[in-house]
Amino acid sequence: MITPKPYQSIPILESGEPLVSIPEQLARTSPHIYRALGAPYGDRSPFLLRAGVVTRLMQAQTQLQAVEPGWRIQIFDGYRPVPVQQFMVEYTFRQLLGERDPQTLSAAELEALYARVYQFWAPPSLDPPPPHSTGGAVDVMLVDAIGQEVPMGSPIDEVSERSFPDYFAQQDARFHHHRQQLFKSMTQAGFERHPNEWWHFCWGDQLWAWLGGHPHAHYGRVD
Repeated sequence: MITPKPYQSIPILESGEPLVSIPEQLARTSPHIYRALGAPYGDRSPFLLRAGVVTRLMQAQTQLQAVEPGWRIQIFDGYRPVPVQQFMVEYTFRQLLGERDPQTLSAAELEALYARVYQFWAPPSLDPPPPHSTGGAVDVMLVDAIGQEVPMGSPIDEVSERSFPDYFAQQDARFHHHRQQLFKSMTQAGFERHPNEWWHFCWGDQLWAWLGGHPHAHYGRVD
């Protein structure tokens, strides 16, 4: 049984703002990991976001470059159709399952595995939609002035406590500083950060509204 996320009760007043392509001034992860795994994007690109989110990303990059000249925000993932969300939830479950046969696990063991998955992945429902399926959520990292990825201490999508934003606060000053640089740049542009993921930021979706105390979200599902 999937426990509803607290933000899923936030009402959505759809703005109708279009999805637009992420501009070249922002770096992109290549190849795109989920596409390489076979995720069903169809004719959609993962490098799409709502127009207002793209504007704020450019503002965030300007904030970043004021303190780290030449650095850029790199897009790991943007728009994600619900079938892709389903694909990645199932992929992550299989990764955690490893060599074990799911038929040999008890109901409690299966529930515990899915609980770990949903600690990081939103349920792939149509209504309400996962944050990425609205075009309002984006997964990002940083690259330096020569295009090298800035070390953050753990990779995007790692299902462990190392993904928690402040995990390295008392353990590794460099990793924590880099995460804070990303956080400050994004939040100064109006984004909210996922409580469990150093890389996930959003504007206009239900999670953004819930984290920021807004009465409603601006973005619903984009098909």
